[in-house]
Amino acid sequence: MAHEHPGYSADKDAVLSRLRRIEGQVRGLQRMVESDTYCIDVLTQVSAATRALEGVALLLLEDHLSHCVADAARRGGPEADEKMHEAITAVGRLVKR
Repeated sequence: MAHEHPGYSADKDAVLSRLRRIEGQVRGLQRMVESDTYCIDVLTQVSAATRALEGVALLLLEDHLSHCVADAARRGGPEADEKMHEAITAVGRLVKR
């Protein structure tokens, strides 16, 4: 099924900005390991990067629910069920530990 625009289209710049920041955090983690930084300090930064990624995931999920799922629900039918199932599966992946 083709999508005209992803739900995050309006937030694309914000999503990209966050991802670039996370990319910098990960590079920083690599430098920390290369420099033999104390493991607890590295773990603290891993936790920060993980929270940042989770923030991006929540933003994308919010946009998906308010755009893709809501539009499909208004139209009804099998597409609505499919979008709801996609959203439930995505939430499941986010909370699985």
